[in-house]
Amino acid sequence: MHRPRYDDWSWPKGKLDPGEAWATAAVRETFEETGLQVRLGPPLPGARYLVLTKAGDRGEKVVHYWAATVTGGHGRLEHEIDALDWLDVTEAHVRLDYAHDRDQLRALVRAHGEGTLDTWPLVVVRHAKSVPRSDWDADDQQRPLDARGRERAEALIPVLAAYGITRILTSPSVRCVDTIAPYAVWSGTAPRTRRGLSEEGHEAEPGRAADHVERLLERGEPAAVCTHGPVMPALTEVLTRRLGLAGADAVGMLERFVEARDDNLAKGEALVCHVAGVGPEARIVAVERHLP
Repeated sequence: MHRPRYDDWSWPKGKLDPGEAWATAAVRETFEETGLQVRLGPPLPGARYLVLTKAGDRGEKVVHYWAATVTGGHGRLEHEIDALDWLDVTEAHVRLDYAHDRDQLRALVRAHGEGTLDTWPLVVVRHAKSVPRSDWDADDQQRPLDARGRERAEALIPVLAAYGITRILTSPSVRCVDTIAPYAVWSGTAPRTRRGLSEEGHEAEPGRAADHVERLLERGEPAAVCTHGPVMPALTEVLTRRLGLAGADAVGMLERFVEARDDNLAKGEALVCHVAGVGPEARIVAVERHLP
């Protein structure tokens, strides 16, 4: 896009709103600047560079980027932008004014060549914070979220929306259903309950949770799975076997995945796995953690 104020060509980008997740901001700013609705794909190399603040001081600007697929919109321009062009790789390389912007272009070309650019998201969510077991005398499956948990459930709406989730599997336990329900209502996606994702169902049939993930890998549809800490190892074992992390940050992503796996995810965390391929060929090429 071209910004007349700076007379430069660069990628769409913007600033975080207070409390906003990076991925959420990427989708929002892209729509606000270009009128295009997008679903995020794998993360791309970021950029760091010095800028002058309003006070005249030097400060560091940090920008995160993602590959993305256009899902809607009409390409309208906002006041800071007077041109938006779709270019082939060679022309884009010439048109981009900043060397650090070409890092993302090279990463896109490399990912395309390696077959890791066209992906779909599989998001594993651990239920948000709930009323403590010690404070609940009724059926544990009916134990609800507490106030912080309900806030986190609402905060997950734009996170899951950024990845275009269209299929939801969840434990039937209230604390899981209520974690995913705000997004389900917002998106009009009916959650499907699976007993094998509950603590009680997993204890009775330990292999069912992994089967549910395997079926999702066969479908290849943007999906979220909401479950419990004790069930998480069964899911992450399947995901570990599918790891094929790629790109410049592969080591960092592996570290984040292992940390999330070893912690059984934090309560309210969404672990985003970007999957290339389906069925036996499905492999996770990038991962992101969205912590509460």
